[in-house]
Amino acid sequence: MTNENTGVPEKPVLEGLEATWSARWAEQGTYTFDRTKTREEVFSIDTPPPTVSGSLHVGHVFSYTHTDVVARYQRMRGKEVFYPMGWDDNGLPTERRVQNYFGVRCDPSLPYEADYTPPAKPDPKKQVPVSRRNFIELCNELVEEDEKVFEQLWRTLGLSVDWTQQYTTIGDTAQTVSQRAFLRNVARGEAYQQDAPTMWDVTYQTAVAQAELEAREYPGAYHRVAFHHADGPVIIETTRPELIAACVALIAHPDDARYQHLFGSTVTSPLYGVEVPVVAHTLADPEKGSGIVMSCTFGDPTDVQWWRELQLPNRTIIGRDGRVLREVPSWIGADAASRYEEIAGKTTFSAREAVVAALRETGELDGDPKPTQRMANFYERGDKPLEIVSTRQWYITNGGRDADLRRDLVARGDEINWVPDYMQSRLTNWINGLNGDWLVSRQRFFGIPFPVWYRLDADGEPDYDEPILADESTLPVDPASQVPPGFEESQRGVPGGFVADPDVLDTWATSSLSPQIVCGWEYDNDLFERTFPMDVRPQALVIIRTWLFSSVVRAHLEHGTAPWRNATISGFVVDPDRKKMSKSKGNVVVPDEILAKYGADAVRWRAAGARPGTDSPFDEAQMKVGRRLAMKVLNASKFVLAAEEAYGLGADASHLDPARVTEPIDLALLSRLRGVVDEATAAFDQFDYASALEIAEKFFWDFCDDYLELVKERARRDDAGGASAKSAFVLALSVQLRLLAPFLPYVTEEAWSWWQEGSIHRAAWPVSAVDLATPDQDPGVLGAAATVLADIRGAKSIAKVSQKTEIGTLTISGPAAGLELLALAFDDVRAAGRVTAEPTYTTDDTATAFTVDAVPTPPPAA
Repeated sequence: MTNENTGVPEKPVLEGLEATWSARWAEQGTYTFDRTKTREEVFSIDTPPPTVSGSLHVGHVFSYTHTDVVARYQRMRGKEVFYPMGWDDNGLPTERRVQNYFGVRCDPSLPYEADYTPPAKPDPKKQVPVSRRNFIELCNELVEEDEKVFEQLWRTLGLSVDWTQQYTTIGDTAQTVSQRAFLRNVARGEAYQQDAPTMWDVTYQTAVAQAELEAREYPGAYHRVAFHHADGPVIIETTRPELIAACVALIAHPDDARYQHLFGSTVTSPLYGVEVPVVAHTLADPEKGSGIVMSCTFGDPTDVQWWRELQLPNRTIIGRDGRVLREVPSWIGADAASRYEEIAGKTTFSAREAVVAALRETGELDGDPKPTQRMANFYERGDKPLEIVSTRQWYITNGGRDADLRRDLVARGDEINWVPDYMQSRLTNWINGLNGDWLVSRQRFFGIPFPVWYRLDADGEPDYDEPILADESTLPVDPASQVPPGFEESQRGVPGGFVADPDVLDTWATSSLSPQIVCGWEYDNDLFERTFPMDVRPQALVIIRTWLFSSVVRAHLEHGTAPWRNATISGFVVDPDRKKMSKSKGNVVVPDEILAKYGADAVRWRAAGARPGTDSPFDEAQMKVGRRLAMKVLNASKFVLAAEEAYGLGADASHLDPARVTEPIDLALLSRLRGVVDEATAAFDQFDYASALEIAEKFFWDFCDDYLELVKERARRDDAGGASAKSAFVLALSVQLRLLAPFLPYVTEEAWSWWQEGSIHRAAWPVSAVDLATPDQDPGVLGAAATVLADIRGAKSIAKVSQKTEIGTLTISGPAAGLELLALAFDDVRAAGRVTAEPTYTTDDTATAFTVDAVPTPPPAA
């Protein structure tokens, strides 16, 4: 029920607030972006698009809450907030989810089947082959459903997103922007094709970029293997003997005295008798193994560096399937062909076993292999070590091979305000550690295709030197189903005709353009001018090297600017033991469950307490504290507003007049609140939302526990003192609801609606000189009064009497300055503590706090 005079419910509750206010915000367009505002009036946010093929966890809830509290603050500060939401439905994770969900796999050789229905009982282990077009349709179908689930959770959490501003990383807009940016990169010479060594995942069958690598320990063994020289055997140690057939040189450090006599000569390889040079390079470590190493094409990234710098031949023997190539290489003579045939077609593991057995047989293995744990490169999503194979791929320049561009990109990073500031070094270190350009092509199906075709010569071979590029006016294009200008579909794949580039753009190549996608680059120039460069990129620290860096690259190359003014970096949410949450450990917290159990405001309160860039241990018990705060906001608001017959408040606007506040303790409260407003504002301006919450929350609890208890008796009076209390009540409530609104959007909106027009989230952020324009008073007045009242109540508790019991004797000792402050508010202490006797004051300037001796009046004799 609701009090008809005040609009305040008789018993406020948290349940149902999310559904009520989410619907009302949507109906009223509370967060809809007003695109008539100028760039100076706009605050634009490059919201991270969550991967919809996965599942949301509590870490997502925390980081997206961080963004939202900033958005709400900026909106209340008068900014028009451009806050779109994207969905990352592009790439390998979606493909894997579709394969497992529908029990299908993509086979590009199959024809399209109209009205295709996936298996009724999908079996991920027996996947049914479907055409590429059918596979993509299933991808689109599934991600659309996933996006609805994600959106509902974000709405429940209270994200103040403009839901009319949505995009997907696979939609037409994203495809157009991504393909246009690529075509312009090509035109400026920033994108190029190259047949070169490529990190390759044999499970996912795709190239992998440097930013997607993870170094992990992997079990292996050192094998001492003899190469042959005129002066005797040369022993090398290797963990990959299966690559002996790919050996192109032996390499030692130029200062290693043991091998000086070998430099410039040649050796022959065991088993295959291939002659290779012995050369010097500073990367060879004299302390590792025998000090001389076998360089193959390609065992690891160092092999690639040696191959480039020493201009060694390319003798790759590992194919894209992770198996040894079946055809005997040209550099292996006929007398050794049978040895190669023993490993042809085998996996690297099986080939290694076969080579070791052969080396034992020939006596070219010195001793037994010694087990070791070696560091190997893995794709971040993979479970097998990567191979390095020679493939033709597309690259975009990123400073890995251009010192000038590297320097310029570091400078772009310097232009960004980092929160916390030490995160900037992660970008700088990453840029300076790059060893190659950005590989942007992927051998997948569900992605944005390269807008490229190739002419086929008379033998049906593609002409890679003269690619056919789509015209920007035709974008988006799918070369697999559309033909280039001047050709017909019948010429696809035949000599003299054409063929589409079979690859798709890396998902980061599209996500890196999120500012351009959401701001309307080249398709809505008016919006672009009002929102770009954007104000903030909020994101996780683990993708600084991928999403953040690639976005800086694209904006620098296309616009000559940084894509945003600020970058706010969130840390991890870990379990109470500070261990990373994972399904395998059973410590994952499901957002839906905690939202349903504690309410959105409680969850947001806990999330906002996690400082930028720092890991935050999650303890569900903390949610109870947040829920208690949310409930207290409702009850305190009711206390201030509802009892019209007692306080004469209701929605009386006259109580918002600061001139009505005259009593010292009321002025002290508002003086302290002015400081709170200034401190919280300063913290928010630095994106320090955690401190802003801490400051506002501490004052709120003091307001409830101390001030309201001290002054409620006077507030019932119908005189100037009563008017002062009532006005201080309402002024303080108005300011505090607005201070807490970014963090607790539901309860603050609910309480605001009881007595104010419009949404609190469109109300002005409090300004101390405007909202609290009262004479200065030492905040110590309130502190002194609260301390003494607490001691009086403590004395009653010790005496085991009711708090309504009168105090017959009261002695207060303390420093003179403190007693003077107390005197200004003692009438309120007297009323709240039911003090009937005149207090005795004792000055003690050596004391740092009050000493209170309160004696309750004994109850009358029975």
